[in-house]
Amino acid sequence: MKLKIPPPLQGLVAAVIIWVLNQFFPAMGVSLPLQKIIALLLMICGLSIDLVSVVAFFKAKTTVNPLSPHNTKHLVVSGLYCISRNPMYLGMLLILTGWVLWIGNMLGLFALLLFVVSITYLQIKPEERVLEEKFGATYTDYKERVRRWI
Repeated sequence: MKLKIPPPLQGLVAAVIIWVLNQFFPAMGVSLPLQKIIALLLMICGLSIDLVSVVAFFKAKTTVNPLSPHNTKHLVVSGLYCISRNPMYLGMLLILTGWVLWIGNMLGLFALLLFVVSITYLQIKPEERVLEEKFGATYTDYKERVRRWI
């Protein structure tokens, strides 16, 4: 299995799409009370989830590189990984959701959908196949206990 599109790049592409949609369709903009504050809180929450998730991988002494899940030495199934099998991608989604709210253009919601679909099919599903091959029933049991996103 060779993954070629790093998840941070997928997130960056989605962020650029959100910005471009706003440039071409400014009439789809909205303004809500406390919009920027809520957007900032979502982005901080997403970044915090990402950082905590990465630290969990370092503590487990396993690879955090999403392009090489075959190098995984240990499954991380504690902490945020008890709630979501993919908290790093969930964190990225929260950051992007905050970005949509910050920009204030509802067309950005389509970019969120595109991100979820692309990260699921280009990253998560291939990762899951590798982890099932590598860890067998241990990973299958984990998949049954913990949802993919939340």
